[in-house]
Amino acid sequence: MHVPALPSGFVRSDVSVKPKKPDNGQPDSNRPPAPGSRRPPTGQAPASASRRPGVLPPVHASLVCVALPALAVSTDQGQLNGRGLEGFYRSGRRMLSRCQVRVAGREPVAMQARMLSADSARFVATVLPSTDGGPDPDVVVERTRHADGTERITLHSAASRPLRLPVEVSLGTDLAELGAVAAGRAGPELPASVHDSGMRWSSGTGHCVVTAVPAPTDALASAGLLRWEVQLPPGGSQSVELRIRPQGGGPVRPVGHGASSPLASARAVGDEPTVQRLLDTSVADLRALLLRDPAHPTDVYVAAGAPWRCGLAPAEALTSARMTLPLGTRLAVGTLRALGRGQLKNAGSRSGMIPGPMRDAGPLLPPGCTGVEATLLFPVLLAEAWRWGTPEADMAELLPPAEQCLRWLLEAVGDSPFLQDPHPRGPARCETQAHAHRAALLGADLLDAYGRPGGAGLRQWAERLRGRFREEFWVADRTGGRPAAARLADGRTLPFLTGSAAHLLDTGLLGAGVLAPGLLDKVQTEQVARLLGGPVMDSGWGLRSLGAKEAAYNPFGHRSGAVRVHETAVAVTGLAAAGYEKEAGALLRGVLAAAETFGHRLPEMYASEQRVEGGAPLPHPAACRPAAVSAAAGVQLLTLLAGIRPDAPAGTVTLNPVRSAPLGELGLTALRVAGEPFSVRVSRLGLAMVEEAAEGLQLGV
Repeated sequence: MHVPALPSGFVRSDVSVKPKKPDNGQPDSNRPPAPGSRRPPTGQAPASASRRPGVLPPVHASLVCVALPALAVSTDQGQLNGRGLEGFYRSGRRMLSRCQVRVAGREPVAMQARMLSADSARFVATVLPSTDGGPDPDVVVERTRHADGTERITLHSAASRPLRLPVEVSLGTDLAELGAVAAGRAGPELPASVHDSGMRWSSGTGHCVVTAVPAPTDALASAGLLRWEVQLPPGGSQSVELRIRPQGGGPVRPVGHGASSPLASARAVGDEPTVQRLLDTSVADLRALLLRDPAHPTDVYVAAGAPWRCGLAPAEALTSARMTLPLGTRLAVGTLRALGRGQLKNAGSRSGMIPGPMRDAGPLLPPGCTGVEATLLFPVLLAEAWRWGTPEADMAELLPPAEQCLRWLLEAVGDSPFLQDPHPRGPARCETQAHAHRAALLGADLLDAYGRPGGAGLRQWAERLRGRFREEFWVADRTGGRPAAARLADGRTLPFLTGSAAHLLDTGLLGAGVLAPGLLDKVQTEQVARLLGGPVMDSGWGLRSLGAKEAAYNPFGHRSGAVRVHETAVAVTGLAAAGYEKEAGALLRGVLAAAETFGHRLPEMYASEQRVEGGAPLPHPAACRPAAVSAAAGVQLLTLLAGIRPDAPAGTVTLNPVRSAPLGELGLTALRVAGEPFSVRVSRLGLAMVEEAAEGLQLGV
């Protein structure tokens, strides 16, 4: 289901799996434009009727609490003033836009704001004395805000005398869709009515009720005002709790909380003190982004990110599930089921595809179809999830749609060695060839294992692709050459150095701990490793999405220079697997340093200005944070150091740790292999040892 106020491609948090229309080049397929500015909280008309199309309101400094289908967006001031994206949201609609607290007629002075967890934030403010008693505050106001629509306001007395204080909370809402809010098209505040122990608002599209505990002593509907008389003894405290709900709706029950979470509660300990915080934050963000398929509640997948992309984006959901296989296969199974039900059938040349919107590819290439990427990822995720221990009952259900994806691949390439974009005369992209080659090899391996036909044809095409790619996609120059970003229909190549080259090193896992062969030969692999590890691509904070020497380079460009955490994780994994541990370690340490500056909640991207001593990466104002692929990348960046390569069907697991041990000693516990807890420790010498595993699971060579 699309949010009506948004362009196609932006999906809300209760999205169902349906074919999506192209988004006409919006960044990352699901971003709304913001052609307007937000009206002031008084309900007056906006000062400016429009903002430049395609510009999103900045959220890099916002505190975003997420427990989908609910979220709360706040500034560091704590007050919700109805400006920008501020407010409590549920299923894509703003339930409350304004929540202003005044104590003794004065607005508290904001002192501190910080995230407590993925779904909650804490704001601390002080109230200065009304008399000439000096500069010391009399009252501390603490507000704890939860994504589920609950806010607790606590007053702590710091005075030496009893205090009697009037406390007012002014509330308001427009019940606008998130897309309309982002675009500046939210209407004026709706009139409120007193309801039970709070306020109620209604419109043609929804209803909202705010209840207060304890009940207020006075309520004024015309101003949306609740009022209490609070008595505080010296050192005493008193709280008020607000509960924001759609009328008739109960509290939000996030998918990822409790024993039902599909992601294991893994732990990381070691010499590097940040590893546990990064893993904890990554897993918490992924759980906060989990959603259930509305038609099949047992199937769970991860939304792309908040606040812009709180719905199912097929390519990102599959990528996130693949990167988190060390935490179990349940997320992979739920994602595959949900997308398999939406697979196109009887659609001519598109039959077998997983539908997905268009994605902007930056200034050098036309927008690409994420459906192609998702279709190629589907059999890859299933094949690797099988190695990690997916139950046979799930495999029987998911193998037929995987076969259809592979059948689409062979029909799409026909007699050509390359897979081009599906629209007429579309380019053959570098990363698409890497995705297709991996899908062919892992898909053939899976088909053979289950006695299904088609494996030989896939291997033959993959072999033909390897030979032609090494000749026709490689751009020779005096420095040793580089892979082209794309090959046009007329045979010309685009010789730009991009972060998509990292996908050439992501080959995929076959049986017995063996990696599939890559598209590049040994000399070309060494050259790509040198390029990715050099200063043109390595910003010191991670991998640039476009080389710094390219004419179109922009450190903030979402596909033309900015660091994309997912691509960096792919590069680190591929470099380490190919034996280029120095380059892998440098990129890894850069991302970990960036993670510290972002409170270990990695955004989907950030600026790629070169790292300097004592500096910090610049945030991207429109980046999702949390974002599924970035949170999943945090999991992959740590687990790759142990080099876990399971083969659950054969009852073995192979360890290929990063021998240079770039983070020193590292212990990973409560992972999942073959459906059971798995723990491993990597020493400072780069030696790995299994500490816990499923009964009967043998250590391979």
